[in-house]
Amino acid sequence: MTTRAPGPIGSAAEDQALRLLLARGLVLMERNFRCRLGEIDLIMRDGQAVVFVEVRFRSDRRHGSAAETVSLPKRRRFVAAARRYLQQHPAAARGACRFDVVAITGEQVEWLRGAFGADY
Repeated sequence: MTTRAPGPIGSAAEDQALRLLLARGLVLMERNFRCRLGEIDLIMRDGQAVVFVEVRFRSDRRHGSAAETVSLPKRRRFVAAARRYLQQHPAAARGACRFDVVAITGEQVEWLRGAFGADY
């Protein structure tokens, strides 16, 4: 595993998403997990479930919302990276998993629980 700090805008969006999720009772397990298959912005625990979180940011809606930027190829890389994480952390693989998106478009923040499945 390697980690890479996102740019200042991405980092600020991740910080905002992390604050939201912590306020909702989730617990941070890891931030900016990277492997050759992809990357995961936040890995959280929600009760017994491991939650893999993609954070997306758009300054405005001119070209669509932030949620709309989670493309099929992005979802495939995200799921592949989550599988790798679970291989490297077998204890985390014992419970349920979920794929969430925190989409920030301008001042609007959406938490999309279970935004997509692992069927890629």
